Amino acid sequence: MKQFITRGEPQVWLTAAALTTTLLMGLALIVVVLVNGLGTFWPANLSQFNMTNGQVVLGEVLQQEPHPDGRGDRIQLKVGNRDLYGIDFRWISVADFSEQSQPEQVVCIERTEYGNFYGELLSVVVPKADRSSEQSLWQQLQTGRDLVAQQQDVLSDLADEVSDISRQIEVRQITDHRLAYKNVSESDSERLNLKKEIELLKVDFAEKLTKQRQQRRVLEGYYAEFADMNGRTVHIELANIVRSYQPNQLSLFSSAAIYADKLLELFIGEPRESNTEGGLFPAIFGTVLLIFVMSIFSFPLGVIAAIYLSEYAGDGIMVRLVRIAVNNLAGIPSIVYGIFGLGFFVYGIGSGIDELFFADRLPTPTFGTGGLLWASLTLALLTVPVVIVTTEEALGAIPGGIREGSLALGSTRFQTLVRILLPMASPGIMTGLILSMARAAGEVAPLMITGVVKLAPALPLDGDFPFFHLERKFMHLGFHIYDIGFQSPNVEAARPMVFVTTLLLVLIVIVMSGVAIRLRNQMKKKYTFGTF
Repeated sequence: MKQFITRGEPQVWLTAAALTTTLLMGLALIVVVLVNGLGTFWPANLSQFNMTNGQVVLGEVLQQEPHPDGRGDRIQLKVGNRDLYGIDFRWISVADFSEQSQPEQVVCIERTEYGNFYGELLSVVVPKADRSSEQSLWQQLQTGRDLVAQQQDVLSDLADEVSDISRQIEVRQITDHRLAYKNVSESDSERLNLKKEIELLKVDFAEKLTKQRQQRRVLEGYYAEFADMNGRTVHIELANIVRSYQPNQLSLFSSAAIYADKLLELFIGEPRESNTEGGLFPAIFGTVLLIFVMSIFSFPLGVIAAIYLSEYAGDGIMVRLVRIAVNNLAGIPSIVYGIFGLGFFVYGIGSGIDELFFADRLPTPTFGTGGLLWASLTLALLTVPVVIVTTEEALGAIPGGIREGSLALGSTRFQTLVRILLPMASPGIMTGLILSMARAAGEVAPLMITGVVKLAPALPLDGDFPFFHLERKFMHLGFHIYDIGFQSPNVEAARPMVFVTTLLLVLIVIVMSGVAIRLRNQMKKKYTFGTF
């Protein structure tokens, strides 16, 4: 026993137990998120309950548990039909219903608003459609939706044309305002030509809007009538139907196809229903772009600062104070960085840029408000201490004899740094990048002050010149979790999206960190064995 303790075996077992516990906790987190998030996209069967009071309840069974008052069990149902009932979820006691069944004719309609509708299909109205007697109501619904998809493509093209004309008008108005700001007379030929162009564009804009309204009226002619299990009818336009299926008749292959379609929508679709349904593409794009831009600022700045402190600065009192300050900066709450970013970047630098380059647009701010650039710089300041510390540690771990040998062979100090020290320290430097990216991906508090929004009207990167719009606001997965988890009026409906968004955020961190770890391992293998 004495030898067991002397050899340090208890410490080895303790460290192994700590590592195992950490891995199990991480695995448990992933499993919980997977089950509660991705499991909700599978099309579940709908159950009908005939209540003892004569009512009929139709819904998706979510869970069953003992009733709080001890009267047997109770069942939680997702009943949908928010426009009829005002709620999406309902508890019923097992003792309050006489029969449970799964009728095959019931339908599930996923809509752009009011959530899902559960009930029966009564009729379908499709103008100028082939009303063959061989088609069932369900087939007529699918045919109508195919026709509506074609009409929606026309409406989408009109919307793009309207947006393009609006952009042209805005560009010319900005140019005119700039000339007016420079005291150019209204009778000047350039301003007169601009006004003529604006008037012509406005006429074209009005014509396109008229066509849009006409096309929307065409779409209103395609609709279907549904009824819940108690006979209450609902009028649903086919253009507002996102997905329709009969869950109690689905085969395994059909269920998998619907599940894959929902996952695809999650990655490439836009949010709807106050971000509780639909896709997460804007938030995914904003998160990845934020991390990328933040890394462009923080990584070089942190590495250069660490090189100076490690290789060029002396060991005086000022250098010691700087190192203490860097270490303390890593522990400052992130909200403090957010306040600093708001005051220094947004109200300071941003307002100065507006006064110098966008004075003609004031008082409407361009850079003097929150945006991707200021949020990235704020997170860069937050993560720079991590990069500095890890880079310094990596450079300090290189034996001094290597430096002395390189200098003795005639290399300059700069050549030694670039060709010897930095390649050997690159695995440690990449570690700092990994840690900074992981921390930046999960930060929310600074972003709430410096540019993140609940729903962004446009992406920071698009096809409009100058293509990369750093001044625009953006969406972020971390803020999305906070918004739908704590600000949503319908907590139960938002819960699945909270887990899904959490899973996506974790996956993004894992993928980006995994790529960086692979690069680090390649560098470590290359430079450890002296093959550079």
